[in-house]
Amino acid sequence: MAQKFGGKYSPGGDASPPSPVPSTKKRQKTIVPGLARTNVLFVPAGVLSVTSLGSGAVTLGLALVGAATLTLAAWLTREGLRAEAAYNARPVARRPALPRKMIGSVLTGAGLAIAAVSKDPSLTAALLYGAIGAGLHSVAFGIDPLQNKRMEGVDDFQQDRVARVVDEAEAYLGAMTAKIAELNDRPLALRVAGVVSAARAMIDTVQADPRDLTDARRYLGVYLMGARDATTQFVDHFSRTQDAGARRDFEALLTDLETNYGAATQRLLLSDRTALDVEIKVLRDRLHQDTSRHTSA
Repeated sequence: MAQKFGGKYSPGGDASPPSPVPSTKKRQKTIVPGLARTNVLFVPAGVLSVTSLGSGAVTLGLALVGAATLTLAAWLTREGLRAEAAYNARPVARRPALPRKMIGSVLTGAGLAIAAVSKDPSLTAALLYGAIGAGLHSVAFGIDPLQNKRMEGVDDFQQDRVARVVDEAEAYLGAMTAKIAELNDRPLALRVAGVVSAARAMIDTVQADPRDLTDARRYLGVYLMGARDATTQFVDHFSRTQDAGARRDFEALLTDLETNYGAATQRLLLSDRTALDVEIKVLRDRLHQDTSRHTSA
């Protein structure tokens, strides 16, 4: 779908300079290994459906059930790969609640077994095809992460809290991005992307040091929930009325959010540096005392 472009040199564009963006570490785009290979998984379902046309009601019915099962398996596999990539990208993460890839393997085997029965009534052959298909699927795509990812030196309770807050924050950010996309307005989408980037910089900071969660929890919970609700209300209102005043107010809100998230993240980093300086000073004092004691002796 086409998107509306705008800018300084576009008709009706804002000639004023853009607001400064807080200096934050840019998050690299998450790469999902093997995602393109999942496209092949959708092919057998289509082939099975087409080749079963004109083969009788029973055969066609079994083929359609098998095709639906294979399609669901392919979709679950794709979502499982995305969940695994998100898990791998985080230093602290909970294992996926639903083992999508493993369920995809089972459904692939079931789909192939049903497809085999539709062509050959031999139950032994169907089970053999299903077992081979499930095994090959597991070899090709692997299994889901089965353990929570933790950091050394941080207690499990704190890491679980971080994982829960991060999951909640990512859900809010995803909802904001999806909602603003409904307007097909590129300038607004970029403004929301700036807020999302600033919030994710804070998420990265908290994941790097879970002790920062206490100071950041309001930003990653209540404030992001409010930002999501404001985005939803604005999009619903603006899509009906094209209210320019509401747009200006929303853009001002986005500017405040991006600036405040950037400043809050910098404060978290500064507090970490202050704590490090204190630890270094204490260590130096102890070393100095030990050296003086040994020299006196």
